[in-house]
Amino acid sequence: MSIMGATAKTLYDTDFVEWSARTAQCVRAGRFDEVDLEHLAEEIESLGKRDRWAVHSQLLRLLLHQMKRRIQPERESASWRRSIISSQDRITLRVKDSPSLKQFLEEELPGIYTRAVRGALLETGVRTVNLPERCPFTVDRLLEDFDLDWPR
Repeated sequence: MSIMGATAKTLYDTDFVEWSARTAQCVRAGRFDEVDLEHLAEEIESLGKRDRWAVHSQLLRLLLHQMKRRIQPERESASWRRSIISSQDRITLRVKDSPSLKQFLEEELPGIYTRAVRGALLETGVRTVNLPERCPFTVDRLLEDFDLDWPR
């Protein structure tokens, strides 16, 4: 590996911003032999993980507030409604940019739903409530509808 490659590895650990700038410069110039490929691959993977985490977090937030609306409709607030709509918008935009995120959310929906139920019960202080054991909605439905028709 070239001297730049060795320097880039050191830079990755000591000055990530400078490492990023130099790596981009090398890639644009076609100087691939100077690129710290291992760390570059690591960073590219982390971009996908970041986007998956972002939509996961937003879907959890959306479901949590939808369930709180279901559990305690008398306590519904503008804040809950804003949170739901904001989450719907953020997820929709990310999925538009990266359609594979929709499949990821569909696969993760059962676990996200379970965590949202647990969180809603904890936040509301309600011990027993008639919520479906499994999420009764698809990802599409959760992103399209504000007023969900929960099964009885």
